[in-house]
Amino acid sequence: MKATETRLFKFLQKSAQFIIPIYQRQYSWTAAQCEQLWNDIYRAGATNLEGHFIGSVVYVERSLYSHSDVPQLLVIDGQQRLTSTSLLIAALSHEIDRRNKSAEQKVIIEGTNPKKLKNYYLCNAEEDGELYYKLVLTKSDNEALHQIVDGKTAFKEETSHRVERNYLNFADKLARLSEEELGFIYKGLQKLIIVDIALDKDKDDPQLIFESLNSTGLALSQADLIRNYVLMKQDIKEQKRLYEDYWFPMEKNFGHGEHSWRFNAFMRDFLTIKTGSTPRQDAVYEGFKAYVLHSTESIQDIVADVYRYSSYYVAFVLGTEEEPSLKRAFKDLNAYKIDVAYPLVLEMYNDYDHKVLKLEEFVECVRYIESYAFRRLVCWIPTNSMNKTFARFSKDLKKDRYVESFKAAFLLLTGNRRMPLDDEFKRSLETKDMYNIRSKSYWLRRLENYKRKEPVQVTDYTIEHVMPQNPELSQKWRDELGENWQDVHDTYLHTLGNLTLTGYNSELSDKPFHEKQTIEGGFADSPLRLNKYLAKCPTWNEAAILERAKELSDTMVKVWPCPELDEETLVSYRQPEVKSAYSLEDHPYLNKEPMKSLYQKFKTQVMELDEEVTEEFLKKYVAFKLDTNFVDVVPQASGLRLSLNMKFDQLVDPQNRCKDISNLGRWGNGEVEVKLSDVSELDYVMELVQQALDLQVGEG
Repeated sequence: MKATETRLFKFLQKSAQFIIPIYQRQYSWTAAQCEQLWNDIYRAGATNLEGHFIGSVVYVERSLYSHSDVPQLLVIDGQQRLTSTSLLIAALSHEIDRRNKSAEQKVIIEGTNPKKLKNYYLCNAEEDGELYYKLVLTKSDNEALHQIVDGKTAFKEETSHRVERNYLNFADKLARLSEEELGFIYKGLQKLIIVDIALDKDKDDPQLIFESLNSTGLALSQADLIRNYVLMKQDIKEQKRLYEDYWFPMEKNFGHGEHSWRFNAFMRDFLTIKTGSTPRQDAVYEGFKAYVLHSTESIQDIVADVYRYSSYYVAFVLGTEEEPSLKRAFKDLNAYKIDVAYPLVLEMYNDYDHKVLKLEEFVECVRYIESYAFRRLVCWIPTNSMNKTFARFSKDLKKDRYVESFKAAFLLLTGNRRMPLDDEFKRSLETKDMYNIRSKSYWLRRLENYKRKEPVQVTDYTIEHVMPQNPELSQKWRDELGENWQDVHDTYLHTLGNLTLTGYNSELSDKPFHEKQTIEGGFADSPLRLNKYLAKCPTWNEAAILERAKELSDTMVKVWPCPELDEETLVSYRQPEVKSAYSLEDHPYLNKEPMKSLYQKFKTQVMELDEEVTEEFLKKYVAFKLDTNFVDVVPQASGLRLSLNMKFDQLVDPQNRCKDISNLGRWGNGEVEVKLSDVSELDYVMELVQQALDLQVGEG
């Protein structure tokens, strides 16, 4: 490796072509980052600063055997700075040229002109074809950059392409400057300093250097690192094939960087399906490398698999699904952004694509997921248990009886994971605040359009409180509601029975119920189904609100259906209780103090972590499990030796109490061991146990 400090202009002026390899991420600087670059350049040009450092450019020569006098250099790091400064140089060249034409060849900036800026820093003027351009970007960016260099800049202001958008931003800023200020920009560009780092192709490993650069804080996404890892190690021909056939179409489907966070999320869900474990958001890249390392498939087959699953993901998350019934189901599912269910939906889509699951069955199952989430919301059940539910869900499915086993899996959930049945759902709807929940337009749309062939656009209407929100109710409203009007108002204001839709919100306002019912555009004049009851109701009071809530809830249990199975079928899916051959009596240390009390306190807290945690006595230790063991207890005279079922490098242990037992023979499961000797240590130890449980259910 050879590193040299140099001026950016001097670096660009040498006869070379800088190529962004296809394994690199796309140009991704935002307006904010370009604004910072602009401010730094302007300040450097307008002051006595000798120079301004903007970072390093790391590259390796593409080939020892070139058919041209122009060295082709593969840029490992620095493309964002090179691209952004090239866009500013091009914009400056075009602005000077524009002013020259209107000023009859007047010298705008002393020492330079459009031709020099272009031929010195943007082009290899003596070359033809692709070699003519100094900077070659990846496929989606390259055409836009070269159009700009060639002066073809008739882009629309609302362009979504970042290369074009940032060029237009620079061009607009330059057009607003005086000639003196244009000179500041040129001088600032002259003062930019970089570190020119040339790698030795035979001695330096670009992949290791790339990872090292990323670890210092450069903002590469997990998906960027994965693309680099997949493509960098291939020869040029295979790189191109994998990129053209799989990676570029994936990037295109995810909006060429506009939905990069979605691409990262997809890779996490893909690994969840393939490995049965959900990696941390900041460890997706490491998880992917481990998956490749342990896979029996080639990297080519893995990339093809990623591409296939990404097409499923884009279909249901980004709305590209073409099958109408599925598209509607996905839209409704995504209205509540149940991200924890996405790996399950991906698996189902794969089964659908492979004819294991029929279309109508797929739609039905997606609707059950939607119902599960919405019913739980209405019934005040905490959402934090849903990731546990969906992380384990597919393990209980029988693919030869797909829908039946899908229903059974929901119906057998208990406690905080339960699917609320119709009676519980209806009861909650009577008093649930349905106005202040997120995406309230979602449930109103679904309810109004149930079994409608001509859907109503709910966005064209506003939510109306039949009994007004105004706490200072008129005397007519107080009389309408009765003696306990204040309690009725406090209890039912935002509930299902008191909410509807209208296009005449301002006209209805706080008017008495009879006027709201009969004026033009009132309830009796409304085409909406939600207003049918209101059109014929003689008065509005607590009884009427509850009656309407009951009527609407009868429909809502059909809109958000609960699975149904006969008891005999459901019983066949229940897991038989397996009794251990061992018991507490087989562990003498747990039957006498002080270990007896310590174990009972520990057990109580572990069992409270989740309603489905079970305790199982084995010959040498006691296992606490959900799907499988997450902590095992080996009783000893001096304390409880705990084995946490997790990798040692997954552990967060600020007090350094744990031991790595990955290469030791121990009873229990996992690579982490910690000793619990006194009740004073219990709180900290439980934090460690929680980590092991979270990893098992996909929260880690």
